[in-house]
Amino acid sequence: MRVVSFNANGLRSAANKGFFEWFSKQQADVLCVQETKAQEHQLAGPAFLPDGYKAWFRDATTKKGYSGVAVYSRREPDEVRTALGWEAFDEEGRYLEARFGNLSVVSFYIPSGSSGEMRQDFKFKVMDWLAPIFQEWLKSGRDYVLCGDWNIVRSRMDIKNWTSNQKNSGCLPAERDWLNGLCVEEGGWVDAYRALNPEGQDYTWWSNRGAARANNVGWRIDYQVVTPSLRNKLKACSIYTGERFSDHAPFTVDYAE
Repeated sequence: MRVVSFNANGLRSAANKGFFEWFSKQQADVLCVQETKAQEHQLAGPAFLPDGYKAWFRDATTKKGYSGVAVYSRREPDEVRTALGWEAFDEEGRYLEARFGNLSVVSFYIPSGSSGEMRQDFKFKVMDWLAPIFQEWLKSGRDYVLCGDWNIVRSRMDIKNWTSNQKNSGCLPAERDWLNGLCVEEGGWVDAYRALNPEGQDYTWWSNRGAARANNVGWRIDYQVVTPSLRNKLKACSIYTGERFSDHAPFTVDYAE
């Protein structure tokens, strides 16, 4: 099974830059998109739907052209879920779950706090609210693949400028402690990239300021976080930087069947 996660920073923009031409060659089973920045009707038509796939969307209702997540799949899910039960989070279009038998593939978009104190406070509230939900999922006996932009780095290996970003959203100690607390060694969630690349220093996002991407001054904030039951099924992963579809790069993970 091959799963791709990609923050498009506007799926119409990414499509215009050739994203779906690239994706159609990847032989992926599932694609999870974050930041569609569109309403579902704006993403209809062959330009946004590669042959052999169906798509499901969860748009933001609080503000059009904001946030939004999508799941593309070759196989029809048994069930699609679009809400976790907190309106402030759900209506921003940040969660979409496709269920295939005992497997759940989730497109997640954790809020950023970089725009100011109010959004950072909301981010912390989201983190506190999600923690018991993640624990329930761990105990459920289901296999989960949580794809998406978490807007948090885990360690020094996941960001180029570690020291200078200690007071910036996405690298705050409390944020890192929360994410690392989920990914504990015994019985916790598994960061697919880190499990496959214990010493890897690759990035998935680069600021549009300056020449961050050209100089590889990046952050690893896009993940596939999986239940421990899938740890031994992790085969390989890759971050595609050959073309620039967004300020994020597509992140692909291969799982053994």
